Amino acid sequence: MTQEKVILERSGRVALVTLNQADRRNPLDDETVEAFVDILQSINQDTGISCMILTGSGAAFSAGGNVKDMRDRRGLFAGTPAQMRQSYLHGIQRIPLAMWGLEVPSIAAVNGPAVGAGCDLAMMCDMRVASHTASFAESFLRVGLISGDGGAWYLPRVVGLARAYQMAFTGDPVSAETAERWGCVAEVVAADDLLPHAHKLAAKIASQPPQALRMMKRLIREGLVSTLPQNLELAAAMQPLAQHAEDHAEAIAAMFEKRAPDFKGL
Repeated sequence: MTQEKVILERSGRVALVTLNQADRRNPLDDETVEAFVDILQSINQDTGISCMILTGSGAAFSAGGNVKDMRDRRGLFAGTPAQMRQSYLHGIQRIPLAMWGLEVPSIAAVNGPAVGAGCDLAMMCDMRVASHTASFAESFLRVGLISGDGGAWYLPRVVGLARAYQMAFTGDPVSAETAERWGCVAEVVAADDLLPHAHKLAAKIASQPPQALRMMKRLIREGLVSTLPQNLELAAAMQPLAQHAEDHAEAIAAMFEKRAPDFKGL
C-alpha cells in the first residue's frame, strides 16, 4: 500500500494536517504539493471545520526541497529553464496561493527543523507554536537558490524586513526560543506538549461563530495588501452578513443569559 504523504484527521471543528514522510524529513515533493493543496480546498468547502493545525511527522517539520533531487535534477529541479518555470508556477507555488486562500485560521505546530520551503510553509500559517527542538532556516542561498515558493513575500510579514533579510542572507537557523523572542512563534513548549497545546488553542479559536470567524480572517489578511478605504469597504460589506446571521443573535442571547453560546454556523 502506498503511504499517504499528507494525512488529514478531524477532531470536532479542528482539522489536523500532518506531513507524513518522516524518513525523508517531510519534503515538499510534487505528490505532497498535490495532496496538500487538495486538502486545503476540502477544508475551505467544509463549513464544519473552523481551524487547521499543520505539523510534521517524526523529528522534522519539513526539510523543504529534496537536496538529492537538486543534485540529480529530478522533480522540481528537472528540465529546461522554461520547463522549470512552469514546474514552479503549477507545482510548489500552488501552496502559497492555497494558504493565502485558506478560509479558516491555521496554526503551524512546528515539531522540529523547518528548512527552506519548510520554513516558508510555517510562515504561511497564521500562527506558530513550536517545540524546543524546532528551528527555522531560510537556507536557500546555502544551496545556491532563492526562495521560489513565496517565502520572500511571507517571511517579512511575519518577522519584519530586517530579520527576514538576516535569515535569508545568512541562511542561519533560528532557534525556537529566538523565534519566540522575535514574535514569530507564539509559544515554545516541550515536545510532548506541542500537539495538545496546539489543539487547545485551535479548539478555543474553533469555538467562535464559524462564518464570522472566516470573515474576520479574510478581513485581516486583505488588510495586508489593501488600502484603509478598501479594507473599510470590505468590512462594511461583510458586517451586515454577520449581523443577520443566527449565530450573532445566539451570541448576544448567550451573553445576556450568562451561558456558553451554541453556534450552528448559520
